[in-house]
Amino acid sequence: MKKSSKSVLRVSGHDQGATDVQANWSGVLAMSLCVFTLVASEFMPVSLLTPLSQDLTISEGEAGQGIAISGALAVLTSLSIRMLAGKLDRKILLMILTVLMAVSGVIVALTPNYSIYMLGRGLLGIVIGGFWSISAATAMRLVPTEKVAKALAIFNGGNALAVVIAAPLGSYLGSVIGWRGAFLCLTPIAILALIWQGMSLPSMKPKVSTENPMTLRRFLRDNKIAIGISGCGLFFLGQFSLYTYIRPFLEGITHVDVSMLSMILLLIGIFGVVGTSLIGLLIKRNLYRTLCVIPLIMSAVGASLLLLGAHIVPVIILLSLWGLVATSAPVGWWAWIARVAPDHAEVGGGLMVAVVQFSIALGSTLGGALYDRGGFALTFSLSMVILIVSALLTYITSRLK
Repeated sequence: MKKSSKSVLRVSGHDQGATDVQANWSGVLAMSLCVFTLVASEFMPVSLLTPLSQDLTISEGEAGQGIAISGALAVLTSLSIRMLAGKLDRKILLMILTVLMAVSGVIVALTPNYSIYMLGRGLLGIVIGGFWSISAATAMRLVPTEKVAKALAIFNGGNALAVVIAAPLGSYLGSVIGWRGAFLCLTPIAILALIWQGMSLPSMKPKVSTENPMTLRRFLRDNKIAIGISGCGLFFLGQFSLYTYIRPFLEGITHVDVSMLSMILLLIGIFGVVGTSLIGLLIKRNLYRTLCVIPLIMSAVGASLLLLGAHIVPVIILLSLWGLVATSAPVGWWAWIARVAPDHAEVGGGLMVAVVQFSIALGSTLGGALYDRGGFALTFSLSMVILIVSALLTYITSRLK
């Protein structure tokens, strides 16, 4: 950022950890459980796309729009949550969002038709945008400054666990108790998270900052940030235009049964956890090289799946590689925004939430439209091209001062 704008907005005092605050690890774990339930709820349709579409008599592309609408509502919520919440105690806000998450699961599980299904998914989108927009600030209120990084890592632990468990468990439960039962299983976990939050989280009333706010328009005047955030958005767009439709691909091209499908999804999650634990070393050595190479690897995986999709062993290897790099990439992008905008991390974080969710929504929408028109070849080709462009924009960003 230009020197004249560096001090325009800093994270306000109520968002920062304080050295005299006693660490509230119970509150951190409650938030981690909420993250697990939220991420599992967001991506549950990926493993249940086929039975869901059959039961509601819709196409698999239309079923995939359930992820798109949650992403779209998350974008709108992330950009407006501070204004809508106003002076509301952040503990109360988090508990309201958790209640909405539980209600969303019930609506989806009991939906009589496609419209109500989309309503439930849209409600979840509001939770996603609101929760992620204030999650970092919440961590900073729960622990001393020097423990914030550890608290955020525990939050992300809930995310990683959901990635490992949600898809294969959803696929398995879908075969045992049906896709509706699989969705309904998340509601008791959301209720447990709600009770835990009520018992462990302190009152977190917002404090009004007296500093002039940094607007998104001013923030994006920096070319490095504008081009970089575009590369980030294209990464998630390319990722979810392919991954949203991975179950129909495995069933229709690779011809796997439910047990094999669950195993493949589990492997994707396990390798994702491995990648997330290793990417920190790569980021320290060269952040931009890491962010450039990851989408190129994913694009190559997409091309290889089209060529080798009928052969189970290569598919397992390729999707394990996909999980290794794709799941870890968000860690790199959050490190990037912290590096390029250290004095405007709150604005940058809110923008990242909006960009990521918008890209997920657009990716699943475009992927679904192409899938319904031309099958996997068009959907995967779109993903490959977008991921290559993402790598190019990231490289351009690395060359800017």
